Parts: sequence; C-alpha cells; structure tokens
Amino acid sequence: MSRLRLVAVLALVVLSGCALPGTAGQLDDDSELGHVETYAHDDVFAFDGSDTLTEEELEAVKYRSMARVELIRGEKFERDVEIDVVSREAFRDQRGDRPDASAFENERWRGAFLVDGETDANEAIEEIYAESVAGYYASDRVVIVVDDADEIRVDRQVLVHELTHALQDQRFGLEREGETLDARRAESGLLEGEANYVPYLYDQRCGEQWQCLLDDSPEPATGDELADRPFESGLFLSIFAPYAEGTSFVAHLHETGGWDAVDRAHDERPTSTAQLIHPERYPDHRPVDLEVTDRSSDDWEPITDAEGDLRTDTVGEATLFAMLWENGAVDRPLTAGGTELSPYNYSYPATAGWDGDAFVAYRDVDDENRTGHVWELAWERESDADAFAEAYRTLLENRGGEPIDAAGERYVISDAEAFAGAYRVDVSGETVEIVGAPSVEELEAIRAEEPPAVASPAITSPAVASPAITLPAAKAAYG
Repeated sequence: MSRLRLVAVLALVVLSGCALPGTAGQLDDDSELGHVETYAHDDVFAFDGSDTLTEEELEAVKYRSMARVELIRGEKFERDVEIDVVSREAFRDQRGDRPDASAFENERWRGAFLVDGETDANEAIEEIYAESVAGYYASDRVVIVVDDADEIRVDRQVLVHELTHALQDQRFGLEREGETLDARRAESGLLEGEANYVPYLYDQRCGEQWQCLLDDSPEPATGDELADRPFESGLFLSIFAPYAEGTSFVAHLHETGGWDAVDRAHDERPTSTAQLIHPERYPDHRPVDLEVTDRSSDDWEPITDAEGDLRTDTVGEATLFAMLWENGAVDRPLTAGGTELSPYNYSYPATAGWDGDAFVAYRDVDDENRTGHVWELAWERESDADAFAEAYRTLLENRGGEPIDAAGERYVISDAEAFAGAYRVDVSGETVEIVGAPSVEELEAIRAEEPPAVASPAITSPAVASPAITLPAAKAAYG
C-alpha cells in the first residue's frame, strides 16, 4: 500500500494552536531584504543537494532559503529559525498516543460518511498524519521528517513551506480563532495557501536566477490511489482542502491586490472553505447562522460541551465535497478542472451553492454509545438545495441505502453495511435537513417532524409510524 504524502506538507496540530514564544536568536534588522546573516538570496554553492548534506551545508541552505523567502514575500525575518532532521519513527514516537475522539466528533465524521461507526475518528486521522507529514514548524523551529535521519537530505519545497510559516509567525502570528471545523479549515487555507504559494514563486526563479537544491517532491495522489484506502481518502480531502484550495485563494489575492491584499487577509481571515474554493466570495460572503431547535424525545438528548451548552459545528463546502466524492456521488474525476496550483478541484454543482450548515449530535439517554444527528444545511437558492439533496440521496444509495417511502425522504442502510442506520432527508425552500439515527423509529425520537402550520383533521400526525411498513432494526453501533 503506497504512502499518501501530502503534496505540500501537512502542518501538525501544534501549528493550529497558539505559537509559543520564539527561542532562537534575534537577527540583524539592518540587513538588506534578501540577506540573512552572511548569506544572500543569489549565493551559489558547490553542492546541489543530490548527495547528503553536512550540518554546515544544511545551515547554509537554511539561511539562503530564508533570504529568498524574504525577497519573495517582501518581509524580513525577525528571529533565527532552528532546523532539525528527524526520522519518521522518531516523529511517530514524539506524537505519542492520541486520545480517542469524543462522541460528538465521531458522530460528525460518521454523519459525513467519512469514518464509519466502528473506527475512532482520531485514530483514522492520526494514521493519515503519521504517514504523510514531511515537515512541520513550531516556535522558531523547523523539523524535517525523513525516512533515515542519519542521512541529511532536504526537500526544497518542504523547507521553503515551513520557513514561510516561520515568517508568518514572526510577522502576523499563527493563532487561530475559528470555532468550527469549516472556520478552522478556512483559516488554515490562508496560512497553508501562502506557505504553498511562496515555494511556487520560489521555483519560478530556480535555474535562470537562482541555483536551487534538486526538487524531489512527490506527485499528488490520484483519485484511484486515494480510493484504495477506505475511510481515509475522504478524510484526506477534507484535511487537504486548505493546501489545495488555499493556494489558489492566496494566488488570487496576490494577483489582484499584491502582497498588501495577503497582509490584509491575515487581519481579516477567511471564514469558510467556500471562500477558498470561490475566492471572489471573500471577504463579503459569510455563512449564515443556523439555529437547530431541539425536538427530541425524552429518550434522546443533544450532546453538550464542557459548560453544558449545546454543541454545534459547521462542516463546510470542502468537507461536503469530500463526502460526496468519497461515496461516489461526484460524477467527474477529482483532478478535473484542477490547476498547477491546485491539482484537486473541490468545486462541484451540488455543493457550490452552500450558504451555511449546523451539525448537532445526539445520544441515547440510556446508552451513550448509541448516537445520531440533526444536520441543517442552508443554500443560496432552492435549486442548490435540490441539487445537494439529490446528490446526498445518491450517496445513501451507493452506501446500500434503501428508500422506504415514495417521496424518497427516508432511507435504511442494513446492519451488514458500514454506515448502518436510518436517514431522513427533508427539503424546504433553500434548506436541507438531514437526520441520522440507529433505526427508523428513532428518527422521530431524535427529530420530531414539524407539524404543518394549520393542522388538518383529515391527516394523521406524521409522528405516528405506519404499521404497514416492516423495516430492519439497523441497531448497529452508530458512532
């Protein structure tokens, strides 16, 4: 099974938190842009990186690369940056054991059909990171992850990517404010997009203007290669969205407003992956706020946070696309419409009209291992809501779902399938509501159908299940 390496290096969790104060020494602020310590951007070395580097050569490469990042970005490094090379084995040991995902997180990924109920979401995510990370930055320190740390070899794009993070940290800060999955992906899109775009501009100067280390970056994994790893390819696409679509987003800002526009984006970061996928929507298009009122029975309760408040999350357009692609509801190759900057194209008619979403997880009062969810999704137009609902029904059918009513609103996936349970899809104007439960009967227990505004005595309450329908219990663990 071939390793799926991210095209432009996944940043570690430490990058998504607050950066610790730098510990490396201050640099000479009086030096000219494109000059760091005694090295300049146009220095020529007697080595090209085809062989292993000595520690002295690695330091020279670091400083020359820092000088070049300065010149491209138009910003000076304030502090020195340490560089270490570690083996993948040591990297895994450093990460240690990850805690299990919460019931909410497992249900969210299950509801997105990206991790089944038998797999812990954090475990699935960790496997991707452990196999994919080629380098990371934290607190004035760049770490390059290699197979054999006894031989110092440096991937040019990895080094430049992480040095760009160091410059971001020193000039703008790496703190994140996003409170939802989608908002965090969006913020990462700016940071990772810039850290991909700078190496792209760097590469344009290699050869005629600059002597550069050899570039042995891996080619992006194809759709077929991703599909070889069940429950990971969709996760990969969700995780990779900031790198893939963020690069084009930053390129759009730079091409239309120069680095000043990118600087402003650090002060007003993107708020949704929809803005990454459709840069013209930045900064004015913001996701709508959706409130999910609780209509559960006494047997079910919404999962709350540590303070006891209702916990909600926004999944966002990029992960919705990953969900549809992973489950065969996207009728084009993953790379169709991709570019040199963004090989994977996340724009798709069934998700392009996304206007906001709110995901709420529920648990059985008597058995906390049994979970379900209510997912409200807002769309810009009724036609967008209809297109997504149709694609989602295709997803259900591809996963073995059987419609159990003429309107195609309720589906059952049998116990033999990975995502066993019952699902209800309601479309009302520009809104799609999805309910997931362990069984058909519990759809109503988790989310009672809202009665019509004017009750008709001739119509029985939708809360009463039809006794003429006999369905599989579908009692498999649901999260």
